[in-house]
Order: sequence, then C-alpha cells, then structure tokens
Amino acid sequence: MTSGVSESEAARAAEIVAELGVSGSVRLATELVSEALGLITDEPDTLDLKIATAALAEMRDAYAMFRPYRDKLKVSIFGSARTKHDDPLYAQARDLASALADEGWMTVTGAGPGIMQAGMEGAGVENSIGVSIRLPFESGANSIIAADDKHVSMKYFFTRKLMLIKESQAFVCLPGGVGTLDETFELLTLTQTGKGVPVPIVLLDAPGDPYWDSVDELMAQLVRRGLVSPGDRSLYTITDSYHEACRIVTEFYANYDSIRFFGDDLIMRMRRAPNNAQLAELNTEFSHLVESGEIVRAEPHRAEERDNDKLNLERISFRFTKRGYGDLIKLIGVLNSYVL
Repeated sequence: MTSGVSESEAARAAEIVAELGVSGSVRLATELVSEALGLITDEPDTLDLKIATAALAEMRDAYAMFRPYRDKLKVSIFGSARTKHDDPLYAQARDLASALADEGWMTVTGAGPGIMQAGMEGAGVENSIGVSIRLPFESGANSIIAADDKHVSMKYFFTRKLMLIKESQAFVCLPGGVGTLDETFELLTLTQTGKGVPVPIVLLDAPGDPYWDSVDELMAQLVRRGLVSPGDRSLYTITDSYHEACRIVTEFYANYDSIRFFGDDLIMRMRRAPNNAQLAELNTEFSHLVESGEIVRAEPHRAEERDNDKLNLERISFRFTKRGYGDLIKLIGVLNSYVL
C-alpha cells in the first residue's frame, strides 16, 4: 500500500473489494480503490478531480474494447491526418495494413482521416481498431470504424497514446506533423528506457521522399553529443518499402515471443532456445548486456507457473544491466535467425 493512504482508507478499500467479490489481482484492486478514496478525501479542486475521473473512465472503456482481442497480434500505424488519398504515403499505409492482415495482424490507428484511414482501409474493418481523439477541428472517427464496436473515443492525448502503444506488438510510423512526431518519440523513449518491451519500430517513407532521414540525422547528432547511446539508433528501422516493413514486423516474432522481468533477471521466451554453440556465441556477442553471470537456458519462473504464462515456450535468462535496449533488440534478431 502506498504511504499516502491512511489505515482507514485501506481498510475501507479492502471491504469494498471483498463486497464486490473480486477474485483476481485483489492486492492491486485494493490499492486502486484506496487511491481513489484517498484522492476524494484530499478534496482536490474541481479540475483535478475532473481529469482523474475522465482519465479513469477512458481507460476503462478502452480496456473493455481491447479485451476480446488481447490474443491477436496488433500493429499500431501512426501518420498524418492530412495525407490525401492520392498521396503515395496513403498507398504505403493501405498496402502495409493489407499485407499484415494477410499474416494475421490487426491494425490499430487513431481512427482519423489520412494515414489512419488508409491503414484501416487496407486492414478492413474486421481487422481494424480505432482510438480516436475529440478535437474541435475534426469531425470524429473516419467512416470505416466510426460505427464499429472496435472503436473508442478519448478526450485526453495521454490516455489515447497509452492505448495506442500498450496493446500493440509492432509499430509503423509514416510521415506526419507534431502529433505523429510526438507519438514516435514517446514510443522510442519508452523502448529506450525499458518502460516498454522490445518491439519492432519501422519508420516508413514513400519511395524518393526521405522524410525520416532528418529524424535519423537528429539521432546521430544526439549520439555525437553523447546524449543518447549509439545503440539507440537500433531501436528503429527506416525503409521506403511496405514489403520490407511487413517483413520486419513479422520476422521479429519468428522465434522470439516475449520477455518478463523478475527483479534484475530478464527471462526471454521463444519457440526454440539456442543450442550449446549458439549459447556460447550469445555470451560472447552480448556479454555487455549481462550484469553478472551469463546467459543461460532457463525453466519457467515460479511466477510464470503461477500465472500459467506461456509455459509451453523455451527460455533463456540473464541478469540484465538495464541499459542498451537497442542491443537487446539485436539479441532478439539473432534468436530469430535460428529459425529463419
């Protein structure tokens, strides 16, 4: 329980959770109710309470909307709402989403016009999920998703970005304005700092129109100034081919599946673990990612067994330095090469 919650609030929260008959994640549910009670008894001003209430309501709506599709692979596509139907970028987004749908992926977008509509057009409404933002100068969700159950509308950008990022396993960013760059750099920040798990991030241009080269040059300048690590440029891939973007997304999960952290220990799950020779190569090439000990094959952690979490997959484990997430993505690439 957090230190800001009184004993009486904690006790009342426990009573409420018990009365509701909550059976899963009881501790977290009790903390949530405790914090809500604490916020109310703090008597915040009306605006603060309004923001907290609306944000929680939006998150609840979004969680409910995404819940039936938790087991589906999803790609979030970011890009400008101003892109016209005859723009080559529109075709790139449409064709990419169509190719990924053929591979079993759903497309998640901000549900607006332009690149967002192109992605949904390519994926088809059955494979599209929309998380729109209410703005005074936009009419709402595009016609493809507006009337569909797989759409949620939000007031706040921060809750919208949470859902656009939290639920997807891959990301493709096409050229856009301030909003697109905001989404792209937040995604890079989350991955760079370990607040998000390793994911494929593709910066997709139109042929002959190198929009993302300027962003890559900015990253190179940050490296030269010592403001980011050289490996941070491995967090993303730039291409002008939607075929290549599709390959990058799908091959990221050719062998690799997911990771979980248990304290300082990282467990990486995959379909085929490295053999002895491959394991030795991993320990040589990626020793800088290991705080102590070495990379080893592993059995499921007791918490994974308790949660029945992907127990059919093989595993490697090591004590992660918690730096160099770009190189962690390189490690995933090596693991995928075992089956490609």
